[in-house]
Amino acid sequence: MSKRDYYEVLGVARSAGDDELKKAYRRSAMKHHPDRNPGDKNAEAAFKECKEAYEVLADGGKRRMYDQHGHAAFEHGMGGGNAGPGPGFHDVGDIFGDIFGNIFGGGGRQAPRRGADVGYVMELDLEDAVAGVEKRIDIPSIAPCVPCNGSGSADGKVDTCSTCNGHGQVRMQRGMFQMQHACPHCGGSGKTIANPCKSCNGAGRVEEDKTLSVKIPAGVDNGDRIRLAGEGEAGPAGTPPGDLYVEVRVRPHEIFERDGDDLHCDVPIRISQAALGDITRVPTLGGEVELRIPAETQTGRVFRLRDKGVKSVRSRAPGDLYCKAVVETPVNLTGEQRQLLEQFEKTFVGEGARRHSPKASTFLDGVKGFWDRMVS
Repeated sequence: MSKRDYYEVLGVARSAGDDELKKAYRRSAMKHHPDRNPGDKNAEAAFKECKEAYEVLADGGKRRMYDQHGHAAFEHGMGGGNAGPGPGFHDVGDIFGDIFGNIFGGGGRQAPRRGADVGYVMELDLEDAVAGVEKRIDIPSIAPCVPCNGSGSADGKVDTCSTCNGHGQVRMQRGMFQMQHACPHCGGSGKTIANPCKSCNGAGRVEEDKTLSVKIPAGVDNGDRIRLAGEGEAGPAGTPPGDLYVEVRVRPHEIFERDGDDLHCDVPIRISQAALGDITRVPTLGGEVELRIPAETQTGRVFRLRDKGVKSVRSRAPGDLYCKAVVETPVNLTGEQRQLLEQFEKTFVGEGARRHSPKASTFLDGVKGFWDRMVS
């Protein structure tokens, strides 16, 4: 089977420059890499094909020979080893490491290390979450070692690891694959210490408890997080610390239920208040206010009190308070109260009683229709 043209394999024109070749190779290699296509023989073959094409076209000398003679330039020893790396040569292994190291866990370029971030859950009452509060918290932490100033060395001397040359990682070649691991000599730090600090055993960091004052802004809600930069764990010597993230959890309230910027509550009222109408007082987070109950109020009716809700950290105006009327059946009746209710009940006689109970009438009509359909 004849080989495909190398330019066709990479999908570039014959005039393509070095950057265009490199990008084309990366795209093709990522698409056909065996780790992304396990067990796919066609993908494995395509991966080898694009690697072979790039090795030739990325080398200036080999590319000139290929342009003149095609695949024959590298058959029967023609030009095989004499071309040498030209000025445009690129290390395919380095490109391979840059691409697949980042995808599959390694990485050719090390991001600056830093200390780990720390999470803390703070429980608040609704009142504190709405108004804002300042709280002191105690958290376990990892801080720089004071005797060695975070270096891990008792005498302040830190050497570059001779195994990884300070990179912190080493590469291993297995066939066509390169694998990258933390350096076994320095543990990935890139440094070695001949005289480790006794206080921290050369780690440069120690465990300690610290107390912080955290300002909680007004209007926070469940799941909101406050970031305290630099209050996380100390990083390795010479690197910045992580951050502390305080997550807010609001405890359930005995009266109010929060829904975004709005508050909801149940307002129990007596039968007489619901029937005759009344003015009752209801609580808000800012104090009691009057709520007018109109006559003939049914249980479940909701009254809206504007601007009596919550002004969250993301809103410009406060939400509303929604009060649901709950008509309460009286209990522990006295003899007089029972007698009065019995007399009152006797007034609901005949067909005229139906107009005093609209929901009951609707329900009874529905029941009658249901039974009629069942027997028909």
